[in-house]
Amino acid sequence: MKKRLLLFLAGMLLAAVYASAQEAVIAPPENLIVDGVPQIPASLAETAGRYGSFRSANLADWHPVKREMLIATRFAETPQLHLVKMPEGARQQLTFFADSVGAGRFHPNGGDYIVFAKDIGGGEWYQLYRYDMKAGNVTLLTDGKSRNLPGPWSSDGDRIAYMSTRRTRKDTDLWVMNPGDPQTDHLLTQLAGGGWQPEDWSPDDKKILLKEEISINESYLWLVDTTTGEKIELTPRNAAEKVSYGEARFSKDGKGIYVTTDRDSEFRRLAYLDLATKQPSYLTKSIHWDVETFDLTHDGKMLAFVTNEEGMSVLHVRDTATGKEMPLPVLPAGVMGGVRWHKNGHELGFSLNNARGPGDCYSLDVATGKFERWTTSETAVKTESFPQAELVRWKSFDGKMISGFLYKPPAKFTGKRPVLVEIHGGPEGQSQPRFLGRSDYFLNELGIVLIYPNVRGSTGYGKTFSLLDNGFKREDTYKDINALFDWIGTRPDLDAERIAVTGGSYGGHMTLAVATFYNDRIRCSIDIVGPSNLVTLLEHTEAYRRDLRRVEYGDERDPKMREYLEKIAPMNNAEKIKKPMFVIAGKNDPRVPLSESQQIAEALKKQGTPVWYLMAKDEGHGFRKKPNQDFQFYATVEFLQEHLLQ
Repeated sequence: MKKRLLLFLAGMLLAAVYASAQEAVIAPPENLIVDGVPQIPASLAETAGRYGSFRSANLADWHPVKREMLIATRFAETPQLHLVKMPEGARQQLTFFADSVGAGRFHPNGGDYIVFAKDIGGGEWYQLYRYDMKAGNVTLLTDGKSRNLPGPWSSDGDRIAYMSTRRTRKDTDLWVMNPGDPQTDHLLTQLAGGGWQPEDWSPDDKKILLKEEISINESYLWLVDTTTGEKIELTPRNAAEKVSYGEARFSKDGKGIYVTTDRDSEFRRLAYLDLATKQPSYLTKSIHWDVETFDLTHDGKMLAFVTNEEGMSVLHVRDTATGKEMPLPVLPAGVMGGVRWHKNGHELGFSLNNARGPGDCYSLDVATGKFERWTTSETAVKTESFPQAELVRWKSFDGKMISGFLYKPPAKFTGKRPVLVEIHGGPEGQSQPRFLGRSDYFLNELGIVLIYPNVRGSTGYGKTFSLLDNGFKREDTYKDINALFDWIGTRPDLDAERIAVTGGSYGGHMTLAVATFYNDRIRCSIDIVGPSNLVTLLEHTEAYRRDLRRVEYGDERDPKMREYLEKIAPMNNAEKIKKPMFVIAGKNDPRVPLSESQQIAEALKKQGTPVWYLMAKDEGHGFRKKPNQDFQFYATVEFLQEHLLQ
C-alpha cells in the first residue's frame, strides 16, 4: 500500500512538472501554422510583451456638423472606428469586427451615417458598409464578393463614387451609389485594368475627376460625365515626359483643379490646372521636396498641404486667393497623415507619430493658432527615452549616395553592436522616422542597432531616383544593401560580423535577395510575405494589380525579361542561402501569394538550411490581428537571440 502510494505521488509530481513545463511556453494562436520554430518561454511575454502593448489613433474624418472626430484605434485585437467628441475625450467604439476597420467617412449631410470598407481575413476583397449612428446597425452595400474601393462624396453630399471589380473581378469600373438607398447603385463607366481611382466631383456634380495610374511614375487624369458615363482625357498621353499625378480636387468655382504632380519637375509639386487651357501653374516652386497630401476647405479659400522633407512631414497652409502662406505655430516633429479640414473652414485635423509616440490625432485652428491634442494613445513602456532617428548616408557601387535612418541602443550596451537592417516594401515606398513599436525591444533590451535604408527605387528623393531599380536594373538595389554592409564595416560602434536583414513585401524580396547573393555578409534573415521569384509573383498575384507590378519589375511575358528575372530569383538560387532564415506568410495574401513563401521555405528545408516557418490562416499581406502579431514578435526575438546575438 505504501509503495503504491509512493508511486502515485511520484506520478503526480511528474504530471505537475509536465504541466508546469506546458504552462511555461507561449502557445501560438490556433490559426497559426508553426514549423521549425522552437517553443517560446512564457517569461518572454512578461518583458517583450510590454513592447507590443500599445495603440495608436488615426484620423478618419470630422463630423460635418459637430466638432467631433471619427478615428481608428485598437482596443481589442484589431483597429476599429471610434468617435471622439472633444479633445482628450473618451473613445466611443462604433464597429466591432474580427477584421480591422481603418477608415470611414461621415455622410456629409448631417453625419447620420458612416460609410466604411472592410475585408475578411486580409484578403483585400473589400466590401462597403453603412453604419447608422442612431441605431448602430450595419448594412452591407456591395455584392459581398468583388473588390470595392470607396471614393469621394458628391458635392450634393448624397452619393459616393467608388471602384469595383464586380463586372470581371479584374477590371476596376467606376460605380455610383446613394448609400442611404443601396438600390440606386449603378455602374457608371466600364474601365480596363486595376489602376483607377475617383478623386473628386465637380461643384455642380456633372463631372467626376478620375485618375488612371499606370505606375508610380505615370498616371493620367480624366473627366467623366456623371449622366452618360462618357470619359474625356484631361492630361496628355503622348507627352515626351512620363508624368505622375497624385491627389486632385476641383476648385470651388469648378474652373480648375488642384493636383500634385511631378510634371516639369523631379518632385511632386502642388499645381493648379486650368480646365480651359489645360495648362498648369505651379504653387510650390520654391519647395524641392514632394507634396505628399493636401486638402481644400469646403469654401475653397484655403489649402493645407504636407511636404516630405528627408522623411519628415512639414505642414503648410495657403490662401488660395492671395497665394500667401499663413504663419503656423511650431508643431511636434514627426510623420503626418489624415489631413482633413473641418467644414467650419478654419480647423484642420491630422494624425502624427514619431519615434517617441505611436500616433495620435490633433487639431490646429489656423485662425487662432490653437493646437489641441484629441487622443493620447497608451503604451506599456515609457517612450520618452526612446532614441531619435539619425539620418545617415553611404556611397553605393556606382557612386550614388543612399540614405537611411539609424537608431542606437542605450549607452548601457557597450562595444560593437549587432545590426538589424530593415528594408521597406513598395518598392515605391520610403522608410520614415516613425514609431518603431515592437522593434524598440531590439534596441532597448537586446542592444541591437536598427538601420532603415532607402535604397534606389524609394520615393521621396525625386522621380529619377525612383526609376533606378526598374526592370533590368533590379540587382542595383541589392547592391545598395551590400554597400551598406561596407559602410557598417567602417563604423567603430557597429559589428559587421553580426548583421541580420529583414523586410516585408518587396522588403521581403530584398531580404531573400541579400540572403542569396550576400550570404557571407549576414548571420541570418527574416522574410515577411516576400516574393521569392518575381516571375511566379507576376503570374499569380491578383489580376487587378498585375499590370501595375509589371511596369516596376518588368514584364515576365517578354522572353529576355523573363530570363533575367529567373536568373536573379532567390528561389532559383536557393542553394546559395546557407544562413538561418525565418519565413512569415499569410494564407489570404492577394499581393504576394502564399506559394512564394512556401516554395522558398520548402527549398531551404530540403537542402538543410535552418528555416523557421510561420503562416497565419486568418491573415493576408502581413499580420493585422494582435495575437498573431505578438506571436510573430516573440518568435522573432527568439530567432535573433539564437542566430544574431550568439
